[in-house]
Amino acid sequence: MPSSLTVIGVQGRRVTVRTGLFIHNDFISSAANQTLGVENPSTGEQLGTIAAAGREDIDYAVQSAKTGFETWKTVSGPAKARLLLKLADLIERDAQDLASLEAIDAGILYTDSMALNIPQSVGCLRYYAGWADKMDGKTLDMEGGIAYTHREPIGVCGAIVPWNAPLMITIWKLAPALAAGNVLIIKSSELSPLYAQKLAELVKETGFPAGVVNIVTGDGASAGQALSEHMDVRKVAFTGSAVAGRKILQAASRTNLKKVSLELGGKGPSIVFDDCDLENALLWTRVGITANNGQICAAGSRIYVQAAIYDRFIEAYKQAAAGAPTVAGDPLDTSTTKGPIVSHAQHQKILDYIRQGKQSGAKLLFGGERIGDKGYFVQNTAFADVADDAAIMREEIFGPVASIAKFSTEEEVIAKANDSHHGLSAAVFTNDVNRAHRVTKSLESGQVTVNTWAMLSPNVPFGGVKESGFGRDMGEEALEGWTTVKAVKYHILPRL
Repeated sequence: MPSSLTVIGVQGRRVTVRTGLFIHNDFISSAANQTLGVENPSTGEQLGTIAAAGREDIDYAVQSAKTGFETWKTVSGPAKARLLLKLADLIERDAQDLASLEAIDAGILYTDSMALNIPQSVGCLRYYAGWADKMDGKTLDMEGGIAYTHREPIGVCGAIVPWNAPLMITIWKLAPALAAGNVLIIKSSELSPLYAQKLAELVKETGFPAGVVNIVTGDGASAGQALSEHMDVRKVAFTGSAVAGRKILQAASRTNLKKVSLELGGKGPSIVFDDCDLENALLWTRVGITANNGQICAAGSRIYVQAAIYDRFIEAYKQAAAGAPTVAGDPLDTSTTKGPIVSHAQHQKILDYIRQGKQSGAKLLFGGERIGDKGYFVQNTAFADVADDAAIMREEIFGPVASIAKFSTEEEVIAKANDSHHGLSAAVFTNDVNRAHRVTKSLESGQVTVNTWAMLSPNVPFGGVKESGFGRDMGEEALEGWTTVKAVKYHILPRL
């Protein structure tokens, strides 16, 4: 296997990454010389191969992490902060390379990566750098004495990250984990691994001690399972499908009861009331299902519109889509507005759901077909008059497919929105502040936005309820998932 892989990024720049597993600050081949092919979803062509981790490689990464933890726990909070800040600076410096890699093997628009994924990653590192010297406990009075608590790191942790916003979500795990004093083994997705190879180079350049951050790629069934089952891994943080999340929980229960945090799927409701700013609602309900081709767990895929404005909304939604023509093509091209779906399998899954939508009796407003015969492109698609029990209304498609339905009352739409196994993200569009408060309070969702969609910020927690998982990324709340609390109790002897 070649030791490096070169791809052509934005404006013809050559981006070269190492192809080995990054363990103990070195790039190495897998023990069994296993490899993964890396595909360009714009063309379906192979870019090359990189090393794929197996169980023996995970064992080595864990041993490295255990050694790294002994060093990392002696590093002061301010020194940890300086390293996190330096890594942020290096990501900012190499933003064009990282954004090019996300475009080439994940199909993410280069412009989206530069506008969102890179700034969010940098901001998250800088936010948690500020926490690195603030892992404080409490002093508590108790009968017969006093007590105080320590916030302590968990130790050797794993992060299994997805392909849809790979750099950003990796940093959502890495920044709080390291700030809290843990060491981390990152398993990047086999569908979009190239960004992680570049990130590994930056981790080494930053100067993190060997073993503090190890980065490997491999299939979930081999590398991911080995990490989830390892007896010396104390926590696994996972973002991905509910099917994989259940397997990670099962692995934890069968082995050492390691701590687990899960950010899983979503089927986000966007609720449009008749008193909303219609133009604003049209904008965000469209963005909420077409951004990154709808390959977002927080996508607003269920759109509920109040009866009084339903027909007007449907017509305006169609006109807005027609007035913003899609430019599908190379995600490196800054004029492109639609990149490819990440893989052949995901492309077929989306097209299958669209076929089900057409057969369900729902009204196809626009889209509904693949684009071209090269690469994995699909049209932005919207259905109206979708029944509550239709598959496209109930199941996560993870593609640019909107399901629109009518409602009459506030109580009715709350019931519809909550009638889901998922509970990750929701949006409410209304100019009535009292209604906004009532509805946001009633929705079973980890986050709710009002008169917009998404609004990510490093200081605001993100995560779900119900089958969308548990635990939080970002915000002070994320630190709770990367620490454990030790209580120290003193019995105060009376003076004799």
